Amino acid sequence: MTKSAKAEIALELHDLSVAYRVAGRNRAVLRNLSLNIRQGEAYGLVGESGCGKSTVALTVVRYLPRNGSISGGAISLDGQDVMKLDAEALRRARAESVSMVYQDPGKALNPSIRIGRQLTEIFELGGITGQAATDRAIAMLNRVRISDPPSVMQRYPHQLSGGMQQRVAIAMALANDPSMLILDEPTTGLDATVEAEVLDLIAQLRQELSASILFISHNLAVVSNMCDRVGVLYAGMLVEEGPTDVVFNDPRHPYTVALLRCLPRGGQRKDQGRLDTIPGFLPGIGADIKGCAFADRCALADNRCRSELPPLYDLSDERGKRLSRCFHHDKAQALPRATPSDVATAPKPTTAPVLRVAGLNKTYASHGHALRAVKDVSLDLRPGETLGLVGESGSGKTTFARLLLGLVPPDDGGTIELEGKALAPKLENRGDDQVKAMQIVFQNPDSALNRSHSIRHILGRALKRLAGLSGKVLETRLDDLVRSVRLTDRHLAVKPRQLSGGLKQRVAIARAFAGDPRIVVCDEPTSALDVSVQAAILNLLADLQSKEDVSYIFISHDLGVVRYLSDKIAVLYLGRIMEIGPSEEVFSGPHHPYTEALLSAVPKLDQTETARIRLDGEIPSATNPPPGCVFNTRCPRKIGPICEQQEPQLAEAQPGHSIRCHIPYPELARLQKAAVTEPA
Repeated sequence: MTKSAKAEIALELHDLSVAYRVAGRNRAVLRNLSLNIRQGEAYGLVGESGCGKSTVALTVVRYLPRNGSISGGAISLDGQDVMKLDAEALRRARAESVSMVYQDPGKALNPSIRIGRQLTEIFELGGITGQAATDRAIAMLNRVRISDPPSVMQRYPHQLSGGMQQRVAIAMALANDPSMLILDEPTTGLDATVEAEVLDLIAQLRQELSASILFISHNLAVVSNMCDRVGVLYAGMLVEEGPTDVVFNDPRHPYTVALLRCLPRGGQRKDQGRLDTIPGFLPGIGADIKGCAFADRCALADNRCRSELPPLYDLSDERGKRLSRCFHHDKAQALPRATPSDVATAPKPTTAPVLRVAGLNKTYASHGHALRAVKDVSLDLRPGETLGLVGESGSGKTTFARLLLGLVPPDDGGTIELEGKALAPKLENRGDDQVKAMQIVFQNPDSALNRSHSIRHILGRALKRLAGLSGKVLETRLDDLVRSVRLTDRHLAVKPRQLSGGLKQRVAIARAFAGDPRIVVCDEPTSALDVSVQAAILNLLADLQSKEDVSYIFISHDLGVVRYLSDKIAVLYLGRIMEIGPSEEVFSGPHHPYTEALLSAVPKLDQTETARIRLDGEIPSATNPPPGCVFNTRCPRKIGPICEQQEPQLAEAQPGHSIRCHIPYPELARLQKAAVTEPA
């Protein structure tokens, strides 16, 4: 079938069943899944890790691993029966009709081949060679808004930022002008500004190419903003489907209701109530499901739910076609909370800071140049308080955290005090009590867990070394730790490599809390987690803080999560604090123009439109920062030569709220209020 004679339906799955062969048995992963995506439509697929989202994507292009097989049903792509395609026809379909963009662009790009060669190769496979292929490659890079394409063509993937790598991956996916684009978590791990740029790009290219999109994500706000319709997947079955705004604002399946309740919405904070969570776990791969797959985790379930599989009820109305696989779809929103929302919050007494940082700097040598990663950072942190660190990649957040932990030594002159006592610059020179008092949860749990030991050994060793426990006391504390991070006894016997990313992160968090620390540095601890697990971890952190008076340094690019957990916010740019103050004041404004741009880039689940402030280019190099205000090259509110010639001081605008900007605070308030009231 030629592209001019495409079917109205770009992709159709009919009663699709997929199984993986494990331990000599075929274990069901997708169960009689039916859905369709129309030409030019964006369809979102959401659900927890392990529900089958990525398996759907791999099945569409028959990229299943060797132990995977399609056990039933049919797949139609552009009117072609994918199941009946021979090897050559399948290769042609992959080359011409469908493209995929993966979660991690670093793994999708060959690290040993220059970007230009990887792009031109795609055109060569289509019969375009030489300068024509190079010209087409440059045109594709221009299309995905990459500046100076000839220079980028000469670079290797590791020489590009995460956002640039993802744009290159999108350029490669679009090179064959596909009719179907499959995006599997394309913005996970990206900064808010880069994520917004990538999403803007995808939306614009969708209009230009009239391509259909299957958008797989656990970020419900992104799906809400990007997709026309959404399907909610659970245990390999479609449990709800309909127009995105209708499903997210009027969900009719308890699982959808529960997922939405896991998110901090409308500026929710930890002192206003805990997030709801979803009890229990997904059914295991190949589980024998008798009735509703969600019944064991659903407070509305009755005997019928546990014994009889609900059909997909048609709930279509004037808002569009929608389906729900629930006997109780009419009362789904009455689902009782799994986690009590009430929290007892006593006013915190004013106490001496547990952490005091003054004049902290860190300079690296980079190819003969000085790279100032952290510049003149000073701040306090009180017991039971959370400081949120936000800013784009390269702003110095992680370097600052490593300075606190002694993993890298600061430049001479700055001081770090823990409970009034100076900390040695290097970790090896700190006392046992100081090491125990300050722990970290890394973004990548693999870096914190020894893959050759069982989880029991890893956590037991931490309790022995950090808390000095042994015998029955250790076993009791180990049980408490495991339960607090939603693990079970069966997880203790396995090794990290046998766990999913989310489960490994829970182990890493348990390890950090083993020694009852005073301060925990959380470096993107929830970025790889499902919203259900993220909610449980955020509640855990908030509960532990309330109980133990522990303080957090919380680093994240998810500003909704930062707002929920943080008492104070510090906004970093090129190693400098651009703004610091109480969380609500920083979020509600007036704020620094950089903070304003960061907040405008955050996708909102309720689709409330705020004017997007687009920052030109990427964060400048710390080896050659711009003169004057370091933000002046990207600032949408630049007022003139003073911004280019003189670096502003971090000055107190309101009690406890400081901003580094030449624009006076009252003028910032006027400008930002005007921007909010202007029609879009």
